[in-house]
Amino acid sequence: MLNMTGLLEGALLAREEAGLSPEDIREALRAALAPALPGLNRVLLVPPDATRAHSGAGAITRALYEMLSPACRVDILPALGTHVPMSPEQWQALFGDIPRHAMLVHSWRQDLVTLGEVPGEVMARLSEGRMTDPVPVEVSRHIVNPAYDLILSIGQVVPHEVVGMANHTKNILVGCGGSHIINASHMLGAICGMEQAMGRDHSPVRQLLDYAAAQFLQQLPLSYILTVTDAPEGSVRVHGLFLGRDRHWFEQAVALSQQRNITLLDQPLSKVVVYADPEEFQSTWLANKAIYRTRMAMMDGGELIVLAPGVDRFGEDPAVDALIRRYGYRGTPAVLARVQEDDALKHNLSAAAHLIHGSTEGRFTVIYAPGHLDRAAVEGVGYQYLPYEEAKKRYPPDQLKEGMNRLADGEQVYFIRNPALGLWMTRDRLVT
Repeated sequence: MLNMTGLLEGALLAREEAGLSPEDIREALRAALAPALPGLNRVLLVPPDATRAHSGAGAITRALYEMLSPACRVDILPALGTHVPMSPEQWQALFGDIPRHAMLVHSWRQDLVTLGEVPGEVMARLSEGRMTDPVPVEVSRHIVNPAYDLILSIGQVVPHEVVGMANHTKNILVGCGGSHIINASHMLGAICGMEQAMGRDHSPVRQLLDYAAAQFLQQLPLSYILTVTDAPEGSVRVHGLFLGRDRHWFEQAVALSQQRNITLLDQPLSKVVVYADPEEFQSTWLANKAIYRTRMAMMDGGELIVLAPGVDRFGEDPAVDALIRRYGYRGTPAVLARVQEDDALKHNLSAAAHLIHGSTEGRFTVIYAPGHLDRAAVEGVGYQYLPYEEAKKRYPPDQLKEGMNRLADGEQVYFIRNPALGLWMTRDRLVT
């Protein structure tokens, strides 16, 4: 089947637990590109950045670049969202030998084009009356550059704290979006409840993105390459590859991710240790996935210990970092009160939403063991502090197995090697 971009659409599912081989994926990409290849002069690839290293998108981007270049010009626009631009080391680790001159840099505060706006009545309906202002929809100017014959958005479908299930139009509208849609979508997700959204498709934020995409992205030569992956021993396995523009392919990916990326537990967990790989997590903005993805598995009164050797700041953006340090993770009522009092927070609603997401609402304790933040900084935002070396000695991440572990002194801890790869919840929380 062909879509409007002239590409073949379809899904490729792994038959073995080992996942799809690199050659399986390359052959699927080659076949999908073949009908459109003769007419392509300039192509834009939109992969994730280094914070999504386990998506398989790095290898896919490299394969596409090799297939398309030098027959046509290929530009690469990492979908940064609010994240900092990729360093040369991150670029090389994710994209290998692709030259850095192919990289375009997205800025969520500037260099944007306004496509239109989501009406206030739509926001009121999605938020049950709690958000009523219209939302301008802005994207990077590169997304709407008429020189591109084809735009390929590449990324992983996995449970997500804001939108429910990551990727598809989120990669464009948020990953390459402006401050208005980023702020509004994050706040919408926060006030509607992340626990009601994670692991599900038709969340309020997904409905917002679906509306914006239907209104403003239809004329773009845009198609999606979606993966479903896991990495139980640290090595990425691609279980599904979904190619196409139609939402149908995203829905298939969602169904597979719900099977592969949600861990159901019979009982809540009293102590959880989560490792935040320093190559992927350098801020609590990112490493707090340890909180988001485990909160529906945590026992009231339990302890969550975050081993975060690479964390040296709170926000990816300096202004957001300052707001996190100022207000901390104090719970929903406190954050909403501060939004009414502080224009800086009111104009950075994604930061306000993050403060809500990063709070346990008093249900359980978060103990952070960062590599590069001191006790005063960590306790200043409302978490408990444990020196990283002490935490590493007590809970060695290279020795713990995924899941339940009994330590030498009899203590039992549940270990998660990468919080970004899944969602953990008790069975009674599952809603199909």
